[in-house]
Amino acid sequence: MLIPPSEDGVAETLAAVDGLVFSGGSDLDPDLYDDEPHEATAGVVPERDRAELALLEAALARDMPVLAVCRGSQVLNVARGGDLVQHLPDVVGDDKHKHTPGTFADQDVTLEPGTRLAELLGDRAAVKSHHHQGFGRVGRGLRVAAHAEDGTVEAVEDPSHRFALGVLWHPEAGGDRKLFEELVGAAAEYRAAR
Repeated sequence: MLIPPSEDGVAETLAAVDGLVFSGGSDLDPDLYDDEPHEATAGVVPERDRAELALLEAALARDMPVLAVCRGSQVLNVARGGDLVQHLPDVVGDDKHKHTPGTFADQDVTLEPGTRLAELLGDRAAVKSHHHQGFGRVGRGLRVAAHAEDGTVEAVEDPSHRFALGVLWHPEAGGDRKLFEELVGAAAEYRAAR
């Protein structure tokens, strides 16, 4: 089910689903993490930001399974009090995470031992990315689950939840469906426990 961004009806929405995917998209409003906008920050939609934060926080409060992709992972981090690097090329010195607009960049990530993500994907994974922003301060309760070769954090997870993963890459663009299969399994467990 596609859920339009709205702060109304969060409880009703969550009553109708057993898991959520927070998708990619435009940049978050830097005001949400007390920062001034970078010149490269673009496409901010405050209504979407507020709606997704409300939906995510309510889902996590219910321990509903959540897979947060690209922008979605940034929403997860900000919801937990973290912040963002607004333009990664300023930090890493290149644009390999999003080298060509509209084209996914191929890169490898290293998974952190002992994380749920490592259990699912192994020690390393080839991923498709398309982001110019990244994680700054990691939010409360989240742990780093993957790094790119340049050291940037590529994934976070909340080990206190049934299933709460945030990946900066786009698993829907690759051939590996493990994250989605795991989300569906966690959603079935969530439904059975309701």
